[in-house]
Amino acid sequence: MNLILQIGLILTSVLLVLLVLLHRAKGGGLSSLFGGGMQSSLSGSSVAEKNLDRITIVVIAVWIICIIGTGLLIKIG
Repeated sequence: MNLILQIGLILTSVLLVLLVLLHRAKGGGLSSLFGGGMQSSLSGSSVAEKNLDRITIVVIAVWIICIIGTGLLIKIG
């Protein structure tokens, strides 16, 4: 069980980083430092942005469940 949670944590962590990087930059800050301040032709659809938000929230939920499960397994055993 511990191995499954650790693999899930690694996979969701990598996926979460990729999903956050796919989001459109909404302001200045670090995103504009890496070219996020420029308009992209791929980020024009609001439906795609909403779906990306939903997918990101689901991945965050799975990530949190993996963290809590791993913490409980460490505390128990």
